[in-house]
Amino acid sequence: MAIIDLEYLEKLENYMTSGDMKFEFDNGTEEKRFEILEFLEKLMDVAEIADEYATKLIFKEGMLDQLAGGGSGGGGE
Repeated sequence: MAIIDLEYLEKLENYMTSGDMKFEFDNGTEEKRFEILEFLEKLMDVAEIADEYATKLIFKEGMLDQLAGGGSGGGGE
């Protein structure tokens, strides 16, 4: 399995936005509800790390300028 799997993230997004997760939570056992809440907590932790990492990558060595089409990102004027 590839670590970077956009298809899986899209399935996860659909699972949450379609109402399927809410349905499983509302109609699940106490154990299933706990599992969903644990999953969401871990997902939020990972998302926080991803946000921090993306910020570091974007601002490293002028990457923001490169992404905006500003050139080589060498940092010079």
